[in-house]
Amino acid sequence: MKNLLTHKLTFGTACLALIVILLGAWTRLSDAGLGCPDWPGCYGHLSVPQSEVALSKAKELFPEHQVVAEKAWPEMIHRYFAGVLGLLVFLITFLLIKYRDEVKNMTPLAVGLGGLIIFQALLGMWTVTLGLWPVTVMGHLLGGFVTLSLLWYITLRLRDRHVDFHQHELTGVVKIAMLVVFFQIFLGGWTSSNYAAIICSDFPTCQGSMLPPMDFVSAFQLWGHGVDNYEFGILGNDARVAIQWTHRMGAYITIAVLIYMLTKVWQYKRLRNILKIVAGLLLLQVILGISNVLFSIPMPIALAHNGVAVMLLLSLVTLFHYMSLPKERF
Repeated sequence: MKNLLTHKLTFGTACLALIVILLGAWTRLSDAGLGCPDWPGCYGHLSVPQSEVALSKAKELFPEHQVVAEKAWPEMIHRYFAGVLGLLVFLITFLLIKYRDEVKNMTPLAVGLGGLIIFQALLGMWTVTLGLWPVTVMGHLLGGFVTLSLLWYITLRLRDRHVDFHQHELTGVVKIAMLVVFFQIFLGGWTSSNYAAIICSDFPTCQGSMLPPMDFVSAFQLWGHGVDNYEFGILGNDARVAIQWTHRMGAYITIAVLIYMLTKVWQYKRLRNILKIVAGLLLLQVILGISNVLFSIPMPIALAHNGVAVMLLLSLVTLFHYMSLPKERF
């Protein structure tokens, strides 16, 4: 069992977490979030009902719903992969705690990771049972990003487990950059969960104006809507415009913060390869974001937009890790 605790295990689990995030995006973008009205099964089955007997039972259990396999399969595939991910995360948590003397200062990460995956499962359930309530949808998305980031950071720490870590004088700048990127991901999740991604079909204007009519109060109202189903969104035009506009403003701030961070850290030549990756991902993300607007959210571009957001965050986590190593390492 001891030999299992390697960075290869956590690296493989991190790759699986990335796949789960992309499957979640596929489910969300396919409007398949309620493809199965129950959880963790689908219409009372462990798989999508297909036989006449299974379909009859599904109709009996959920008379108000109709089985649509094209919607149910993305949801169930996402759940299958997420279930395997959960088991692997529990194994990693167990091993990190069991061998805590050999992997010092990682017990809090292990406990946090284990607790997070449990909360992620609850959010997955609530996403369905609460009818795609934007708070749970967005929370589930953010939880996936945090889970992957923790797995990636643990992978890096296990690989360099015998190194003494310290705080570099510019580590704070990288931390701020990570927080800003994470907040921008939050805004992206809120945009997606409220179906506000296509409310503006022009750029840089929105509905023909740089400052269109906007309803910020309704846009960021978390609860109290008085509805049971949020599929396809319940907000009016002005509220959705406010969400989209805020996401765009967040993008401008994110670009400025990351450019500032890049210029500050550029002095360290051994970090420049990572910095080039950050810069390249940032540029690609901007192009994908604009393309999403101009081409009305085509699936490949939308999935790529989610994937590059993940990679941008992970590149910053990597940069943070390397800046915690002794200076002679970079």
